Amino acid sequence: GYLVGSISSDEAHDADIGQNAIQGYSIEANENFSLNVIAKSGGGKYSELVLEKELDREKQQELTIVLVATDGGTPQRSGTAVIHVTVLDANDNAPVFSQAIYKASLPENSPLDTVVVTVSATDADEGVNGEVTYEFDHISDESNNVFSLDQTTGEVKVSGSIDYEELSSYEMEITAKDGLGLVSSSTLIIDITDVNDNAPLTFIKSLTNPIPENVSPGTEVGIINVQDRDSETNGQVRFPIVI
Repeated sequence: GYLVGSISSDEAHDADIGQNAIQGYSIEANENFSLNVIAKSGGGKYSELVLEKELDREKQQELTIVLVATDGGTPQRSGTAVIHVTVLDANDNAPVFSQAIYKASLPENSPLDTVVVTVSATDADEGVNGEVTYEFDHISDESNNVFSLDQTTGEVKVSGSIDYEELSSYEMEITAKDGLGLVSSSTLIIDITDVNDNAPLTFIKSLTNPIPENVSPGTEVGIINVQDRDSETNGQVRFPIVI
């Protein structure tokens, strides 16, 4: 056990002498503390309050212990004192994210300072031990100039150009750190959605030029190639021929 403090017989005074004076100390049963009663070489006794089970401020910040001093007389008499124990905080809790994985969807070409998502972590400690700051961890070159992270609020914002045709998904690690360096992490996945921002490109290759007037039906006279960089319905192309 860990010695918390000592209580001498001088603090619990009994005017009687001999067997009628203070003969012992005890405390009410509790989970955390025990009492070690020690006899002095010159007579009398004192007590040591010993920690037997570690304390957890996050569960119980204050404890009250009743100390009892008893004499050896008949009838036996006793007196009590209340010991208030205040549990001080230690940095024994790391920040905990509200989600292990954050997912967000973002249209390409979103304007600068658009808030994509806000990450959040809490720390059960108090004071500087519980102050949380956020950082990107091992961010890729592709993400480095595209997103910014507010260290205090956890807001992830657009800070650069986003082009679905260049990169359709981003994955980043975000760390939460408390004031004395305990760290946890979470994953952020941002899926980019397509916007119809690319016009079709048409390429025509003529095979026969000029075309004879008596050319047979079904003869291939040219190749028309149309490409659109957008996806799905944004990339579907119709090209009616107007004569």
